[in-house]
Amino acid sequence: MPRLLQSISTVDAPTFVLDSGSIDNTVAIGESFGAQFLQHPFENHPRQWDFALNNFPIQTPWVICLDADHIVTDELKQHLLTFRGEDYDGIDGIYFNRKNYFKGKWIKYGGYYPFYQIKMFRYGVGYSDLNENMDHRFLVHGKTKIWKKGIILEENLKENNISFWIDKHNRYSDLLAVEEVERIRLIRSQTIKPRFWGAPYERSAWFKRLWWQLPRYTRPMLYFIYRVIFRLGILDGRTGMIFHFLQAYWFRLVVDIKIDEILKHDGEK
Repeated sequence: MPRLLQSISTVDAPTFVLDSGSIDNTVAIGESFGAQFLQHPFENHPRQWDFALNNFPIQTPWVICLDADHIVTDELKQHLLTFRGEDYDGIDGIYFNRKNYFKGKWIKYGGYYPFYQIKMFRYGVGYSDLNENMDHRFLVHGKTKIWKKGIILEENLKENNISFWIDKHNRYSDLLAVEEVERIRLIRSQTIKPRFWGAPYERSAWFKRLWWQLPRYTRPMLYFIYRVIFRLGILDGRTGMIFHFLQAYWFRLVVDIKIDEILKHDGEK
């Protein structure tokens, strides 16, 4: 979090931090940057963001939503410093581009760059998608704009310890398995209309719908091959290949196993 707060310190905007009960120096660090705090027990990322948007005393017409492991680049900061709302009439949300790092390595290939996420939107218009347990995103009903050169860096330094990464994604696999079982049972549906040629989130929704139609246990390997061969993930080198194997194959195989465990426990196939 110190890297994030330092990267936005010159933007001169009100800063709010939602803490889920940290026992380290999170609060002291945030307050040293002038951040206002609220506490809320962690359920999942979408619900945390929903709580933050509905409980902080936000007075600005636009909000920017960043995670603790994000860093705002100088190029993006210039976008923000020169931002004028009157230039964005008819626009409700802005996509930022993201660079993801694993063990200090930028994951450039495998479909990980460019990677667009709505991170800035009109307050009261954008909202957290509560229809997802895992892949938290902000949605707007109106038009969006992409800042291709407005890049955030994402790097969780704790994940340099592989045990932390595995433990974290083991917890995530529980959430994702439950979510997919609910989709199998038709009690959960997609919020976003799937469109291959649509906006970034619509394209992502199209691929997700395809994923749910693929056979379990086969699809993790297909996805790994797709990322490594067809999306050139092999060019990310040894560290990148470790990441693609863990994130594309291992994690999703664990999810498939847990889906079957839930269905078997409930007497389903």
